[in-house]
Amino acid sequence: MFKGMDMLDAEGGDRDRIVTPTKRPLMPQSYLIWAILSTFLCCLPVGVVAIVYASRVENLYWNEMYDEALYASNKAKNWSIGAFIAGLGFYLLYFTFIIIVAFTGALAK
Repeated sequence: MFKGMDMLDAEGGDRDRIVTPTKRPLMPQSYLIWAILSTFLCCLPVGVVAIVYASRVENLYWNEMYDEALYASNKAKNWSIGAFIAGLGFYLLYFTFIIIVAFTGALAK
């Protein structure tokens, strides 16, 4: 090997050169807390889908898949909102049914 060749990298450049970091976009919000809350408080099946998407956001971001991380973040948000709406609808129908049964039972006596 020639004298001084050990100071070059595979591309033939200096190892000591200054490398500027790449400009990375901000990490999108994962909505994991909202996904967990919507799972336990509102609608289990829809909330589980929200948790799956929310858990993927950080991993995709650190693997430099920024568009996929943003997509997973948006999906987690949408599924969390869907779980809240489905849970709210279910509870409204349930309490309406209970009130109707209570009043029809009270009127029958």
